Amino acid sequence: MRIALYVIWALFVLATVLSLVHMARRAGRQERRAAEWTRVQATVTGSRAGWTSGADGTTRNRRFFALYRFRDARGRSVTGESEVPLAQRPVPGSGIDVAYDPAAPAESFQVTSGPRTVLGCLIPFFAVFSLVLLWFISVFPLP
Repeated sequence: MRIALYVIWALFVLATVLSLVHMARRAGRQERRAAEWTRVQATVTGSRAGWTSGADGTTRNRRFFALYRFRDARGRSVTGESEVPLAQRPVPGSGIDVAYDPAAPAESFQVTSGPRTVLGCLIPFFAVFSLVLLWFISVFPLP
């Protein structure tokens, strides 16, 4: 029975590590793009409302995604939509930092430190959680 618990623990740790590696690669890709692409200050023009998933029986919450406009290096007006969810409706006319591809200005995204911050919190949490689970398995009374 204890072997089964260790196998389940190992599968949990493997799934967690793979998820964290995927998140780190995605955050790294986003940071490289932000470093290579042109950064500008965009103006919020409105927002699109959406909902959180409500997964695992949690309450669904309304979220807002900023719609923005900026001018590229040639002076053309380009619009975009942020992928960063906000709890409050963004104020039209306010500014946000945006990075865009100079070769294709329609490809842009809001620059934020969110993924890196989340990753910095999740790694220590899951490391400690995994060690606590391993300890619990070792002291769990089995017949």
